[in-house]
Amino acid sequence: MTRQPNIPPVIETNETEYRDSGIQSTVHVAGHPIHPVLVTFPIGMLVAAFGTDLGYWLTQDPFWARASLWLIGAGLLTAVLAAIVGTLDFLRIERVRARTAGWAHMYLNVAVLVLTVINFVPRLNDPTGSILPWGLVLSTLVALLLGVSGWYGGELVYRHKVSVIGPTDRSRP
Repeated sequence: MTRQPNIPPVIETNETEYRDSGIQSTVHVAGHPIHPVLVTFPIGMLVAAFGTDLGYWLTQDPFWARASLWLIGAGLLTAVLAAIVGTLDFLRIERVRARTAGWAHMYLNVAVLVLTVINFVPRLNDPTGSILPWGLVLSTLVALLLGVSGWYGGELVYRHKVSVIGPTDRSRP
């Protein structure tokens, strides 16, 4: 027997999605989706960059500025990889495009990528001088947007059963 979540949907819900077996990711290894594995790296690094920017603000120690530069650079690189895989699922799975959560997740992640590039480029020439105030503001904004985007990604997986192992037809919204 399938149970429905006991929390109200904030965006939208579809009763039949609670009862079907889900839609498998289009980019997977042995049935395990790759996108959820990849996103842990940019999320961890970009949120940690917020922490190292705070560390620099509080101590003015250049170590924290160098750490931020490396975290943002590595976070950007891994975010691009996760975005490619996420885009493939977005384009190939009708249910993702048919849900507000899918579009919100995609738009927020594009915003995160753009803000991360804007945050990274000035730090290449001046790692310490680029943090206060705008680098810290951008790192804070990126960390917050990642939290909201992650919530929408969770909506896709847990409420709409996207990237869940199952035989459901990908063309069915």
